[in-house]
Amino acid sequence: MSYPFLSEFDIIFAGGGSTACVVAGRLAACDPSLRILILEGGQHTLNKAAHVQPYQYFIHQAPTSTTMTINVGNPSPHLNGRAPIVHCAHCIGGGSSVNFMNYTRSPASDFDDWGVDGWESKNLIPLMKKVETYEVQADRPTHGYNGPIKVSSGGWKMGISEEFIRVGMKYHKRRFSDDSNDLETCNTYTHMRRYIDGTTGMRSDAAHHYVYNQAHNPNLQIWVGKHVKRVIFEDKHAVGVEFTDDPVSCPDAGQSSSIVRASKLVVVSAGAFGSPAILERSGIGAEAILKRCDIQQLVDLPGVGENYRLRDHNIVFSPYFAADGAITMDPLWRGEENVIQEHLARWKSNRKSLIAQNGNDAKIKWRPDDEELKVMGSTFEPRWKEFFQDRPEMAVAILTVFAGYLGSGDLPPRNYMTAEITTLYPASVGSVHIKLGEDGKEDIDFTTGFLDDPSDIVPLNFGYKKLREIGRRMPSYRGEVAAFHPPFPEGSAAVCGEATGPADLNAPDIIYTAEDDEAIERFHRDTMQTGWHSLGTCAMKSRADQGVVDARLNVYGVTNLKVADLSIVPKIVGTNTYSTALLVGEKAAMIIAEDLGIKCRP
Repeated sequence: MSYPFLSEFDIIFAGGGSTACVVAGRLAACDPSLRILILEGGQHTLNKAAHVQPYQYFIHQAPTSTTMTINVGNPSPHLNGRAPIVHCAHCIGGGSSVNFMNYTRSPASDFDDWGVDGWESKNLIPLMKKVETYEVQADRPTHGYNGPIKVSSGGWKMGISEEFIRVGMKYHKRRFSDDSNDLETCNTYTHMRRYIDGTTGMRSDAAHHYVYNQAHNPNLQIWVGKHVKRVIFEDKHAVGVEFTDDPVSCPDAGQSSSIVRASKLVVVSAGAFGSPAILERSGIGAEAILKRCDIQQLVDLPGVGENYRLRDHNIVFSPYFAADGAITMDPLWRGEENVIQEHLARWKSNRKSLIAQNGNDAKIKWRPDDEELKVMGSTFEPRWKEFFQDRPEMAVAILTVFAGYLGSGDLPPRNYMTAEITTLYPASVGSVHIKLGEDGKEDIDFTTGFLDDPSDIVPLNFGYKKLREIGRRMPSYRGEVAAFHPPFPEGSAAVCGEATGPADLNAPDIIYTAEDDEAIERFHRDTMQTGWHSLGTCAMKSRADQGVVDARLNVYGVTNLKVADLSIVPKIVGTNTYSTALLVGEKAAMIIAEDLGIKCRP
């Protein structure tokens, strides 16, 4: 079949997220004559305050935000009938332009566990170093110092975070380390590093540092507000993509389709939600999924949309009242103009103020000790023995605190702090597919899998108690915001509420009854959130094992088509996945350059 192509490029990227920016930027820098097109459903982020001023990351979570897409999952009995919501980025730069900017890296063994030739940690560590300029400490062997992405401590030191470290080390009896992102260290308290440029005080994202900095190259084009419908094939050879105006970014535009041709390669890079949807709309996927959507199957690939996982996957936020004198992000997040202007003036002067801060300065990548494992009980024991026990570099969760109220509910204007537990390796798995809604329009069939495995809730329940004990010993503690904690029964020693000050460091722990434990678990099933780190739905595995792409990112059963984003990650990674998205981008750029015979710096 012949198509009326709008124009022709060498390489087309269907999606303009973090990984796409890395790949497109690297290839354009290596060979400026390459005609590269990025098609992105969202809008530009170039020099927009909401994206470059770190403190503003909070606004992207707003229900009215157009920079993120809300994906509603199917109701789950393991979430007490709740339909969970998972956001994903909808703008140039993807997650790198809207995320919390927390810098964490998974242990090197995560990549070895993938079992994919060429993707072992020994091959990936040089690319991890290539990505970054680590501004925190010099001469660290696993960190990089000449890369495009800056890593720093941000523009302001949060006292609440210092309290968290001091109390945690004494009460929790864990040591301090100055780097738990060396690809092996865990179970130590440490400062949280950020993807913030220490010199400019700006967010360090993939958009500005890989593609926007190449505006001088007319062969690298970015078309925003474009929704990619499907890949165009000629005899199973990808030759282009079909797209329409994005209904969110361009609500008043028509929905007529256009087609652009790719003479060398099509790269699907729309993320864990967008990439499997594009493949399924293109006829690549399981027959039953395609048939119910009246799509003619091109390739039988039942792994498309399966293997859905979330990186830090299960998150619970618990807010506390903080002392009146504490420095928190609350005035900025509430939009108090006088405070914002004060810090903007400082930021413009020396780039050091709360503008260059996300409120999260401390963490521990936590592994339970023997005593904690006993308290966690038999439900978690098989998972511990099978996955964690013989891997001392693998943390079960990240425990941390934010200086400010990190939530969507309205609270009185005062100071808060928010404790967060983030489980890193939940066992549950879900899926995401397209379907037709009752109105005949495309919809999403999204099963999150959250808390399906009984072992997944145990670290959340235990972590809540541990974080509460640390929190109530911190000098800035003034009690719990009861509405966002478990509703403990009247008379319980665990009942939440305001306090006049912290507990003594040596005070006895709160004693929880069986009824209290039921309240905690019920609360978590009612409120557990995602880490917005979806991956795995176009997994890089063997075709027989529900894989979608091979080790060189080629989609099975067709030619001239690759997938390059977090959807290719075959197994879970214990980290905020921005670091993984950058890594996949650098590796994908090398693979594509080799395929095209382009010489790029290793």
